Amino acid sequence: MPDPELADLPADIELSAPEWLARGYRDYQRYQLSLRTGDGMQVVQTRDIMRGGKVVAVLPVDLARGEVVLIRQFRLAGHLAAGRGDMTEIVAGAVEAGETAAGAARRECKEEIGVVPDGLVELFSFLTTPGISDETITLFLASLDASKVPARSGAAEEDERIATIRVPIDEALAALNRGTMRNGPLIIALQWLALNRGRLADLLAKGV
Repeated sequence: MPDPELADLPADIELSAPEWLARGYRDYQRYQLSLRTGDGMQVVQTRDIMRGGKVVAVLPVDLARGEVVLIRQFRLAGHLAAGRGDMTEIVAGAVEAGETAAGAARRECKEEIGVVPDGLVELFSFLTTPGISDETITLFLASLDASKVPARSGAAEEDERIATIRVPIDEALAALNRGTMRNGPLIIALQWLALNRGRLADLLAKGV
């Protein structure tokens, strides 16, 4: 039968306290769990989880120029996975302690593309890899003047080396269609843009 809610639902689960496997930039934990499934079965499992926490991603758009602002930076995981570590991305970063998601989005824009958005709209949240991590990304749409974006940016204290890329929206969507970029938040953001391009002005008019 079709799911009438078609939504993520709470699970009937008993969960142990975490066993710490490693502590670093991200913590790695092991849990023992007992899960009662929808058909009444009891399943016992051991699961290892990377605690990624709350993250924001931002798609900056210049409506007057018909452009999006992307970034390029090195990612070791991209290099190891596909030999293409110089990755095209959108603005993104962790939400710091005591910070709102919107505040983190503004801060990350300033750090990574050198400009604080004129307007900001929260779109939706998603789990990046729920099979292994609790990292949850909240995606924002931002409006800005792309002419103010410097060619290079990045937080010096984080040793970031970021190149900014001003791209016509049509060109960005064409690259999406060609499948030349592998960054998940970027792909999701551009897919959303392709579906909602005609609504951008109305959405940003309601932003904060």
